Amino acid sequence: MTDASVLERLAAHRTIGAVPREQLEWLVANGREFTLMPGQVLTPKTGPVKGLYIVLDGHLLIRVDGGAGPRIVMEWHGGDVTGILPYSRIKGPPGDVVAEEESRIFAVDTELVPRLIRECPDLTAVLVHVMLDRARVFKTSELIDEKMASLGRLAAGLAHELNNPASAVARSAKTLCAEFEAHDEATKRLSALDIPDASLEAIEALQKSVVPVPNSMSPLALADRQEAIDDWLSARDISGYGCDVLGELGFQVSDLEKVSDLVGRDEIGPVLSYLATAHTVKRLVGEIDKAATRIHSLVGAVKGFTYVNQQATLQPIAIGQGLSDTVTVLRSKARMKSVEVEVRVPDQLPAVDGYGGELNQVWANLLDNAIDASRGGHVRLEAAAADNKVVVRVIDDGPGIPAAVANRIFDPFFTTKDIGQGVGLGLDIARRIVQRHHGAIDMSTGPSGTEFKVTLPASGSHT
Repeated sequence: MTDASVLERLAAHRTIGAVPREQLEWLVANGREFTLMPGQVLTPKTGPVKGLYIVLDGHLLIRVDGGAGPRIVMEWHGGDVTGILPYSRIKGPPGDVVAEEESRIFAVDTELVPRLIRECPDLTAVLVHVMLDRARVFKTSELIDEKMASLGRLAAGLAHELNNPASAVARSAKTLCAEFEAHDEATKRLSALDIPDASLEAIEALQKSVVPVPNSMSPLALADRQEAIDDWLSARDISGYGCDVLGELGFQVSDLEKVSDLVGRDEIGPVLSYLATAHTVKRLVGEIDKAATRIHSLVGAVKGFTYVNQQATLQPIAIGQGLSDTVTVLRSKARMKSVEVEVRVPDQLPAVDGYGGELNQVWANLLDNAIDASRGGHVRLEAAAADNKVVVRVIDDGPGIPAAVANRIFDPFFTTKDIGQGVGLGLDIARRIVQRHHGAIDMSTGPSGTEFKVTLPASGSHT
């Protein structure tokens, strides 16, 4: 293609065609045209970006795999501009820039861009706007990737946390229906007996006084208790009536002796059946209540973590509650990795002015990384107030971050995790959020562990 035809193509270009013609002529004099075939890489993810690229025709794109499969995060067609732009600090793209179809590119080498800025002011102004638009697109894409990754972690953890209490509710409710029928029958048999009112009152008092076997009781101790009850019942030829569960419900031989003294040997069976089914129903109702309370607290923690139904405006935020909610939604991951999470947060910690959902995202990113780093160890989450500031520390006892990469951990798309395990945006976004809240985030690391420290101004202490 001749210089004249290249100039006409640039003059018809959607993005730069309106700049003065002499500046387009500068491009023609200092640039070059080339063709990319489908699948060919213009700029690899590892960089460097070697020039300003004006797309004459074709289709270029970037795909990034955040763990859920490749996703297009940026694309260019004929009429677009990419690569090194004036005043851009880009070192490399988030993924390979690949030609999706045959594409013709006009390029100005990177070393000539400073001259372009000095000699082509109108073209520079246009390209700066392109750079700002590109930065907004990349930032939006980064936030989407990180939010999707966080949502995946939250969903996986919440599903695991909810599974146990939900299963307990379903299991206990199903058993409760059958036990209600057994207790109804036992009540009818008890009512048919000619037992004095005083004895019935004593039996009810005994029922309330019996304490179920605590979880701390050893299996051997429980077996000894059950064996003693079985021996007592067998010696009196008493069987059935649900008596096999008496030991688990907390009855001891001394309790059986009391019942026998109250009603006599012939009527003790129906009474024990009534007491056993009553305690079973009570236990099942307690299990359902405990599991339902756990579900309620988990849902509350998730609402607090995400700040659901709250206006997205600056407001005083209770750091302690946010840390507690974050630990709740990530506790299942900690258990799966055998990591103990310790929380040290004073009750009277000052609030900070901020956006609760964003700050919780910071705590989630830091805690998630600490759990991964500890691998069977210990993570400490602590907060304190000093000099009108709130300081939050996330400390793990993992192997530390290698010195060779420690200064890159806040870089976008940099990650030390395996492919598909992270998109390398968590710490970058955490840093941005903290800076937006007029705070600072620092890291120290060594062979005995890593500490991230977030410092935020207390509510009302900054302007």
